Amino acid sequence: MVPTSPGLAGPVLAGGRDLYPGRGKWCYLYRAITAGGHTLDFYLSPKRNVAAAKRFLAKTLRSNTITGFPRVINTDKAPSLARAIAELKSEGICPQTVEHRQVKYLNNVIEGDHGRLKRILGPKGAFKNRTSAYRTLKGMEAMHSLRKGQGAMFAYGQPNPDAVIVSRVFEAA
Repeated sequence: MVPTSPGLAGPVLAGGRDLYPGRGKWCYLYRAITAGGHTLDFYLSPKRNVAAAKRFLAKTLRSNTITGFPRVINTDKAPSLARAIAELKSEGICPQTVEHRQVKYLNNVIEGDHGRLKRILGPKGAFKNRTSAYRTLKGMEAMHSLRKGQGAMFAYGQPNPDAVIVSRVFEAA
């Protein structure tokens, strides 16, 4: 996550937004962002259960070890997220000092950030399958993070961090 240092309001880890990939099946888009609105990670899951929430949270915590653990995790009131955080704390993946808050209005940062995706997808908002949904969302998240000026966050010390992000995202596509 983001280190808790002076000038930072503290990290926000939030997720669990619905997405319709088509053919009558719902998928859930979990997203992790900081209090400043910087996207850390996302995960597209066919289910919204404890296993999916735990997989997403563990992946996010492991992939952001360089910047440190969050001080606070704000989520919506999905019971699966609370259980997943409790399990990660008991397994030692998430520190015991991390506070989990499920207050309705503290989750507004993720809701506002998610609105941008909904606007881009428009009324269509559907995909043929989960693979195309994931690939499209991966590209959209990469471009969105570049627009927010996050290049240096993911490619620290590189002369052109935006180019590093674009090459990482689209080389496997």
